[in-house]
Amino acid sequence: MHEPPPAAPGKDAPASSRGVVPWHALPPERVFEQLESEAGGLTDEQARERLSRHGPNVLQRQKGEGPLKLLWRQVNSPFIWVLIVSAVLAVALGKVTDGLVVAAVVVLNTLIGFVQEFRAGRAIEALSRMVPENATVVRGGSKRAVPAAELVPGDVVEVASGDKVPADMRLVTSRNLQVEEAALTGESVPAAKQPAAVEADAELGDRRSVVFGGTLVTSGMATAVVVATGGATELGRISEMLRQATDLETPLTKALATIAKVITGAILVVSVLLLGVGMARGYDLSEAVVLAITLAVAAIPEGLPAIVTIALAIGVQRMAARRAVIRKLPAVETLGSTTVICSDKTGTLTRNEMTVQALWTPVGRYTMTGVGYSPRGELRREGPSRSELLMPDDVRDLLLGGVLCNDAALDGRDGEWRMTGDPTEGALVVAAEKVGLGVEESRARFRRVDAIPFESEHQFMATLHDDGRGGRRVFLKGAPEVVLKRCHRNGRVTEAQVLEEVERLARRGMRVLAVASRELPGARGSLRPEDVEAGLELLGLEGMMDPPREEAIEAVKACHQAGIVVKMITGDHLATAEAIGTRLGLQEPGTPGVVGAKLEALSDAELEEVAERTNVFARVAPEHKLRLVRALQSRRHVVAMTGDGVNDAPALKQANIGVAMGITGTAVSKEAADIVLTDDNFASIAAAVEEGRRVYDNLIKSLAFVLPTNLGLALILLCAVAFFPIQDFGGGPVPLMAMRPTQLLWINLVATVTLALPLAFEARESDVMRRRPRSPDAPVLSRFVVMRTGLVAVLMAAGAMGLFFWEYHYEVPHVGHARALAEAQTMAVNTVISFQIFYMVMCRTLTGSLRKVGLFSNPSVFMGIGALVLLQLAFMYVPFMRDIFGTAPLSLASIGLSVLVGAVVVPAVGFEKWLRGRKDGGPVERPREERTPPPGRPRERLPA
Repeated sequence: MHEPPPAAPGKDAPASSRGVVPWHALPPERVFEQLESEAGGLTDEQARERLSRHGPNVLQRQKGEGPLKLLWRQVNSPFIWVLIVSAVLAVALGKVTDGLVVAAVVVLNTLIGFVQEFRAGRAIEALSRMVPENATVVRGGSKRAVPAAELVPGDVVEVASGDKVPADMRLVTSRNLQVEEAALTGESVPAAKQPAAVEADAELGDRRSVVFGGTLVTSGMATAVVVATGGATELGRISEMLRQATDLETPLTKALATIAKVITGAILVVSVLLLGVGMARGYDLSEAVVLAITLAVAAIPEGLPAIVTIALAIGVQRMAARRAVIRKLPAVETLGSTTVICSDKTGTLTRNEMTVQALWTPVGRYTMTGVGYSPRGELRREGPSRSELLMPDDVRDLLLGGVLCNDAALDGRDGEWRMTGDPTEGALVVAAEKVGLGVEESRARFRRVDAIPFESEHQFMATLHDDGRGGRRVFLKGAPEVVLKRCHRNGRVTEAQVLEEVERLARRGMRVLAVASRELPGARGSLRPEDVEAGLELLGLEGMMDPPREEAIEAVKACHQAGIVVKMITGDHLATAEAIGTRLGLQEPGTPGVVGAKLEALSDAELEEVAERTNVFARVAPEHKLRLVRALQSRRHVVAMTGDGVNDAPALKQANIGVAMGITGTAVSKEAADIVLTDDNFASIAAAVEEGRRVYDNLIKSLAFVLPTNLGLALILLCAVAFFPIQDFGGGPVPLMAMRPTQLLWINLVATVTLALPLAFEARESDVMRRRPRSPDAPVLSRFVVMRTGLVAVLMAAGAMGLFFWEYHYEVPHVGHARALAEAQTMAVNTVISFQIFYMVMCRTLTGSLRKVGLFSNPSVFMGIGALVLLQLAFMYVPFMRDIFGTAPLSLASIGLSVLVGAVVVPAVGFEKWLRGRKDGGPVERPREERTPPPGRPRERLPA
C-alpha cells in the first residue's frame, strides 16, 4: 500500500526537488494508481481513514500572541521606559498633572503599536477564508456534496464555472476549462486547463493539468482527483512561508531605539555626576537626589514621541491623498530610505487592459495606437511612410473576423468603455471600435448561427454567420500554428513567413492570435468540426499586450533619478516581461531577464549576485519572490515589494515595505502589507516614496529642533549646581535655580511640541527626489545634528542664565528674594522659548536660507508661534497658571530683552549653515547627488 506523503510545507523549492510527486507530469491513470483510487471515487470507509491520517482540508492557523504579550512588547522598549521613568519622577516631585501628561504620551504610543500588530496577525486568517465550504465529490460511484474540509487525497471532485477550487487536484476530464489563477501566479488572463500531462519541471503557471486550491473556475467544467489538501497544497505552502517571513525593524524604529539608549545612558551618567557635584558642594543627600531627578526631567525629550507620531500621521494623510493608504505608521518614514522597488507587472506597471498593438495581413504590417480601453486610436501602416490609414479592406476583414468570432462585449456608456468577458477577446473588440468598425452593428449585420466554443485541447474557436446574401461564412481564431494547419496555401505568403511574423511579435512580448475564414455553401444552421478542418483563408494576425502605464514610465524614471532601482517580478512569460521591462526603462534593449526555474538552481550567494544585477524576473513562484527579497536584503538594500495575490503575501511581509493593490489585491496580500494602493498604480508608489522622504526630512528638522532645548536645560541645571550661589532658607543649602521642575516640563511638553509640530507640515524640498537613498545604517543622530545641538544649546543656556542673573539682581533690592526669583525664572523661561521660536524658523530648511523654502510657504509655522505666544502670556499673567508654575508677570521691556537675546540664534545658525555649505555642499551631510546608473546595473551601495 503506497500513499504519497503530503507536500512538506514551507520548503523554498519546487515540487520536483522537494520529493513531492509531480502530479502534473503523470497521466490520469498513473495518478489514480499512485493514490489508490479510481474514477468512481473512494469509499466512505477509505475517506474516513484518510481523513484521520491526513487531517482536515483546512489551513492551520498559527496561534497568535495574546493581547497581554503584544501589549508588553510595546511597553518594553528603551524610549518608553525613559518616558515611564520621567512620569514617575514627575509624580515623585509632586507634579501629578505633569506626570499624567507624560503617561498619556506613553499610553498613546503603546496603543498605536498594539493596534498595528494586532491587525497584522490577520493575514494568515485571510488565507483560510479562501477555501470553499462545500464541494461536489464522487464517492462510491455516486455524487454528493460534502464539506470541503473533509476532502482527502484520492477523492474525485467535479467543478464548474463559478466554483472555487477546494484543493490541489489533477484533472481527469475537462471541457473548455479556464481557471483564474492570478492570486497564485500573477497572470491576469485565465489559464486554460486540460488533462494532458506536462513536463515535470514546468513552472506553477504552466501546470495546465492541475488546478490549485483557492483559485476560481471562470468557464467550463472538469472532473479531477484530489492530490493535496490543507497544508500540503500550494496555498498551504504559502501560508507556511507567510508564518516564516519576518517583520523587519524599520530604520525609524531602530533610530528611535538608538536615541532612547543614548539619552538614557547620558541621563544616568550626568545624573550621577550631578549627584556627586551636589554632595561635594555641601547639599544634603535628599536635596542632591532631587536635583538629579530635576535634571532627568529637563533632559528627557518627553514630547518627542508625540511629535514623531503626529508627523507620521500627517504623512499618512498626505499619502492617502496621493492614493497610498498606510497600515503601519513607521512605513511612512521607511519609504524614504527605499533602495529597491520590486514591482508586480500586471495592473501595477501595466494597465491590466489587453490592447491590440500590431496587425499583420498578407498585404502588410500595421500599427494600432492608443492604449487600453480608450476610444482613442489610430491605424498606421508600417513602412517608409508609416502613413495613417482610414481602413484598408484587408484590415477590415481581419478585425471583422476578430469581432464576430468573439464572446466579449463592450459597454460604451458615460464615455468610458467597459469590457466584459475574456481580456484577450476584449482586446479584439476594442481594436475594432477604435478604428470605426462598430461591433454591435457588425454582429447585427452578420448574425451568428452556430459556434464551436474554445477548448484548451483544440486551441481555437469557430463561429458560423449569415453573410447577408443568403449564404454562410465561418470565422476561426486561435493559436497561429493551429489556425495555419487549417488554411489553404496562399500565393502571397508562405507558412514559414507567417510563423516568422508570429515569432517577431512574440519577441516584442505580444500574445498573438490568428484569424481565418471560409464560405460554406447553402444556408445550413449548424457548424460541424469537419467544416473547419481545412480550406480556410488566413485573414491575418493580431498582436496584443497589456501596455505599460504612461505614468508608470515617468515614475520609473523618477525613481532612477532618486537612485532607486526598480525590478519587475512577474508570473508572466519571459518574452512579455522583457518587452515590458524595456519599454518601462527597467533595462536596456536586448538585456535578458531571468526565469524562476533558473533561480531554483542557484545558491544563496549566486542568487544575491543575480538579484543585484537583474531587473526583470519572469515565471516566478511564491518561494522565488521570497528568496529574491531576502537576497536583496542580505546586500543591505531596503526593499519595497508590491503585489496583489496570495502568492505575493510572504514576500510582502518579508519586505521592508509591503505594498498591496487595493483594487485587485486579495485580502491576504492587503493584510500582509504595510501600504495599500487605492489605484493599483506604480506612480502612486513613487509619490509615496517622495512623501516618505519629505516626512523623514521633517522628522530630522523636528529632531534638530527638539534636542538643543533638552541639552540647554540640562546645561542650565548643571551650571546651577556647580557654579550658582547657594541659598539656605532653613531647609538646607540649595542652588539659586534658574528654573523649577514644572517650568522645565512646560518647556518640554508645551512649548517644544507646539513649535515642533509645524515642521511636520513643511513642503518637500526641491531636491528630495534627486538624492540617492540614505543608508539604512546612517544614524539619525548624525555629526551635523550633534554639532548643531551643541551650538544652539550653549547659546540657549548662556542667554537664559545671563538674563536670569540680570533680572534677579536688578529686582532683589526692590521686591525681595521670592518675587525676584520668580521674575528671574520667568525671564529665563521666556528667553529659552524665544530661542526656540527663532530656531524653529531656522530649522524649516537645514540646507540653506529661508529664501529656499519661502518665508510664508508654511502658514502653520505662524499659527504655532501665535498659539505659543498666547500660552506664554497665560503662563505669565493668568493667576492660576502662575500658582501652578511659580511664575510672575514681566514688564514689556523685560519681554523685549528676552526676545532680543533669543534672536541671537538666527545669525549664529545662519553663519554655521554658510560655513558648512562652503565645506561640503550641505549642512545635513547628504551624499553628493550620484549619477543615475544605467538600467540593469547595480547602484553603488552606500558605505556603512
